[in-house]
Amino acid sequence: MRRVYLDHSATTPVDPEVAELMMTYYTEKYGNPSSVHSFGRETKAALENARESVANLMNAEPTEITFTSGGTEADNLAIFGVAEAYSKKGKHIITSAVEHNAVIDTCEFLAKNGYELTILPVDEEGFISVDDVAKAIRPDTILITIMHANNEVGTIQPIAEIGKIAKEKDVIFHVDAVQSFGKIPVDVKAMNVDLMTVSSHKIYGPKGVGALYIRRGVRVIPRVHGGGQERKRRSGTENTPGIIGFGKACELAAQRMAQDAEREAALRDKLLEGIMERIDYVKLNGPRGENRLPGNLNVSIQFIEGEALLLSLDLMGIAASSGSACTSGSLDPSHVLLAMGLSHEIAHGSLRFSFGRQNTEEDVDYVLEQLPKIVERLRMMSPLYDQVKHSKTQKANAL
Repeated sequence: MRRVYLDHSATTPVDPEVAELMMTYYTEKYGNPSSVHSFGRETKAALENARESVANLMNAEPTEITFTSGGTEADNLAIFGVAEAYSKKGKHIITSAVEHNAVIDTCEFLAKNGYELTILPVDEEGFISVDDVAKAIRPDTILITIMHANNEVGTIQPIAEIGKIAKEKDVIFHVDAVQSFGKIPVDVKAMNVDLMTVSSHKIYGPKGVGALYIRRGVRVIPRVHGGGQERKRRSGTENTPGIIGFGKACELAAQRMAQDAEREAALRDKLLEGIMERIDYVKLNGPRGENRLPGNLNVSIQFIEGEALLLSLDLMGIAASSGSACTSGSLDPSHVLLAMGLSHEIAHGSLRFSFGRQNTEEDVDYVLEQLPKIVERLRMMSPLYDQVKHSKTQKANAL
């Protein structure tokens, strides 16, 4: 049976070049980077080279990069760190209804503990209104936190425009760029960003490694205290092999980004066109064209539960998802799709396909061979679809 992995938004395989380099720092160059002897200096130099590689991919300075255990910790450090550091100025935070749970849950925790939270709506394609952001800013607003590209529907937000407003109003601007970093160009200076969250395992690096860009001059109160590593922003012995792997993944992303984006967008469009031709009652979730991540496709197939679709696809060797991997155990419909105006019934039938470097046209052909058969079989068990078919037959006979 053919196996097709179309869940690269959840995680990516570690690139062989990344894995090979990391192994050296597990078995041969294993010194603690905080040690002063030659073993430590050797790993410290490699760690700083990796920091430079991460910084280069976002047009930042190496000293502005703080390594973390992943995107979730980086989001928490940014939001909690700014909230505490600037609490004397105010306690108002602005975010959106389609953020990752690492942002939403953190903001809601603060809202239960003395802070005020404004959650901005989105339109039917998942876009935030720049005007809404401007109108939401108050004298006591200390932080705006908006994701660059949505992890479920791929919508790319107007970050530069939002950042410009935040800068004019002297409000700290944090961007969760976990899904966009390494896939499309990211420039913290051009985008007027103060803090930016990125993650290794979304770009063919290892899991358990992320980073937070902190613009020089922005104050962030650390959440982890101890040995003072990472310029006292995040204490604890660094995950040296993981960080070095992250740096290598960034170097490879810089080389391959344009080529990967063009090829993945072509595969995505072929799959969308094939689904629309072969299956009725399908809705594309999110925008078309350049304002969408190149490898992201999210569709709702009506009259079927998404969980049943996923399990059936998995039995045929096809890996997809129904939304964020971090909430895949939940039976609730996607909060992103609900915020975009979809009903619970349609949101429950959503599928996310996300492409990566190893995917081919043959993978798309296989999905298009299997998916219509799965949909037909599942819809045969749906009383709602049976009613729709009956209604269509009656209308056709009336004509």
